[in-house]
Amino acid sequence: MPIPAASSAAAGGDSGGGSTSTITVETTTGWHELKVPGYTKTKGGVGKGINSARFTVGGHSWYIRYYPDGNNEKSADWVSVYLYLDEPAAGGDGDVKARYKFSLIDDGGDGQGLSGYTRTSSYAYWSTGSKRGYYQFIKGADLESVLKGHGFQIRCDVTVMKETCVDPTAVKPLIVPPSDLHQDFGILLDREVGVDVTFDVGGEKFKAHRYVLAVRSPVLMAELYGGMKENGMSSFQIDDIEPRVFEALLHFIYTDSLPEIDEHIEVWRAQHLLAAADKYGLLRLKVMCEDMLFKRIDTSMLATTLTLAEQHRCEGLKERCFRFMRFPGNTKAVMASDGFQHLRISCPCLIEEMLAKLAP
Repeated sequence: MPIPAASSAAAGGDSGGGSTSTITVETTTGWHELKVPGYTKTKGGVGKGINSARFTVGGHSWYIRYYPDGNNEKSADWVSVYLYLDEPAAGGDGDVKARYKFSLIDDGGDGQGLSGYTRTSSYAYWSTGSKRGYYQFIKGADLESVLKGHGFQIRCDVTVMKETCVDPTAVKPLIVPPSDLHQDFGILLDREVGVDVTFDVGGEKFKAHRYVLAVRSPVLMAELYGGMKENGMSSFQIDDIEPRVFEALLHFIYTDSLPEIDEHIEVWRAQHLLAAADKYGLLRLKVMCEDMLFKRIDTSMLATTLTLAEQHRCEGLKERCFRFMRFPGNTKAVMASDGFQHLRISCPCLIEEMLAKLAP
């Protein structure tokens, strides 16, 4: 005989009540800048688009498509810009929910003339290959008038939304604090606790700990616990590094990071730190300097950067410099710079490699 439903509840089944679950909204934001050397240089006719490199935000692959003469006849006198979803993240469960913002940035002026050309979309769902943007973003004549021959950048900020529903019975995980080992070592250096070695760099004294230096640098390991150990030296003269560069080098050795510094001397420090990192066998610092140099590269300093890359065996940086020179007009501007004359004298073999890389 079937048991009535009321008897089932009394036996320990669902006795009523309520429960709560929470929707947690997570967002990831990233951006990409497409550098355009000059508006008129990129014009090629209506419907002729130029794609940016692929970039990743929220695990999804995106790219920008720029139409200097508009993407169709209705936008023939306008600049059109679009954002494409190239490929969703692996293991995704459907369409991507995201919004975007396009902005124009003047490379050569104060940027005021382009400050009003920013447009932000609302959230929308995307599928593979879908695009969204503006077929009439800015009139070509207006852009040409503002730039006056300058280059500009098309910046696209992308915000990806992910909605997750939290299980009300789930146990909240313990939050493990991030490592603060680098801070402890930084304090050790700043307070000079237990220092046992001194470096004289350009008349300035820097104190440090033998064990820390030796563990971080194979070159310093050999110097401090090789021949120098036998004569008990604790003070050393450094003649080929600037004091501020050596200070940044010590900061990296102790904290695995670089100190904050004014942006206008960032390139100068990166150039000198690259040489110091190569000297002391600090591979991570060397790659960090390569990345800083390339992110701030322009035609006036490319030859100097290329010389450094050749002298310190930075093949990745060299290749990125060659790729930069392939853009229209860049090669001619680089060859007219002061640094190119130094390049010809100090690294003549690099000229042949450069010509081979840039040949059609």
